[in-house]
Amino acid sequence: MEQSAIRVVVVDDHLIVREGLTSILNRQPGIIVAATADDGQEAVEKYFDLSPDVVLMDLNLPIMDGWASMAAIRARDPNARIVAISSFGGDQDIQRALRSGASGYLLKDSDAEEIVAAVRAVNRGLRYVSPGPAAALAAGIAYEPLSARECQVLELVARGHSNKEIGAALTLSDSTVKWHITAILSKLRVDDRTAAVTLAIERGILHL
Repeated sequence: MEQSAIRVVVVDDHLIVREGLTSILNRQPGIIVAATADDGQEAVEKYFDLSPDVVLMDLNLPIMDGWASMAAIRARDPNARIVAISSFGGDQDIQRALRSGASGYLLKDSDAEEIVAAVRAVNRGLRYVSPGPAAALAAGIAYEPLSARECQVLELVARGHSNKEIGAALTLSDSTVKWHITAILSKLRVDDRTAAVTLAIERGILHL
C-alpha cells in the first residue's frame, strides 16, 4: 500500500453493499479500504482504532444509526471526513446528515465514478453533495419547518390514529390537535392528511 493512499472505512449493514463499495474503491489508484463495519457502533470503534482519512457511511444502521455514529465521531474528532451514502433522498435526511457531521452525501444508486469523486473531494477537505440530494435540499428550502410537537402529531396521523387518539396519547385537547394538523397542512402545502403523510415520508420528516 502506498503511504499516500486515501484510507477509507466502509460502513453498511448489507454484506453485498459493503463488498461492492470495497471493490469499487480498491480498484482506484491511491485509495484503499482499510476496514469495513456493519453497524454504527462498530464504525465509531473502527474510526478511532484506525484513524482513516474518509468514512463512507450508510445512515440506516443497526445498534447506532448513521446520524448518531457521525455525531459521535465528530464530537471527538471535529476534523473527521465522512461521506453519507443512503437510499434516503429527502431534504430532511440530508440536512440531518450534514448537521451530524457529513461532508458529503450520495444516494446508493450513484455510479462508481461519483462515489470515487466524493471520497477524493471530501479527503481534500471539500464538501460533495451529488445532484439529486442537492436538488432535494434546494426544494426543501421552500417549506416552513415543522415543530417537534407537529412531528409527533404527524407520526400518529401516519399510524392511523384519530384526533381523539392523538389527543389522548399526547395529552392534548381535541381543539389543540386540530390546530396542529391545520398548521401541518399549511406548512407542507397540502390539502389533506394523506398527502401530508406522503410528503413527510418523501422528505424524510417521517420514517415508518
